[in-house]
Amino acid sequence: MKINTLLQASALALCLSVTGGAVAQNASPIREKVVFQVSDNEPAKWSTTLNNAKNVQEAFGADKVDIEIVAYGPGIHMLKDDALAANRVTEATQAGIQIVACENTMTAQKISRADMNPSITYVKAGVVELMKRQREGWAYIRP
Repeated sequence: MKINTLLQASALALCLSVTGGAVAQNASPIREKVVFQVSDNEPAKWSTTLNNAKNVQEAFGADKVDIEIVAYGPGIHMLKDDALAANRVTEATQAGIQIVACENTMTAQKISRADMNPSITYVKAGVVELMKRQREGWAYIRP
């Protein structure tokens, strides 16, 4: 009886290890997620942020990473349609990078959506968006 129980336990362990291996092979790879903060009205920082986002996308593959750039406070000027970075912002959104403007900042600075780059999206509060993303496990970068 003891040998029979031992054989059954060994067979069960073997089945579980084989099944576990099959499940591990079919599991989806972890998707990388990063959110960048832009809160300075400095074109050099805008450029650094856009470069960093592009580098992350190239390192992981555009289809394997979610990237978001959140602009608020003085950084909101990066997303205006006439900003020095306007063409690069459009290129970034076309490459799959989500770029969002803080509507609270826009209201405070009397900036309308008509003033903004048409390729971006909006959130009510930029800081809250950053908090939400961090809570969801996104890496947080402030160049």
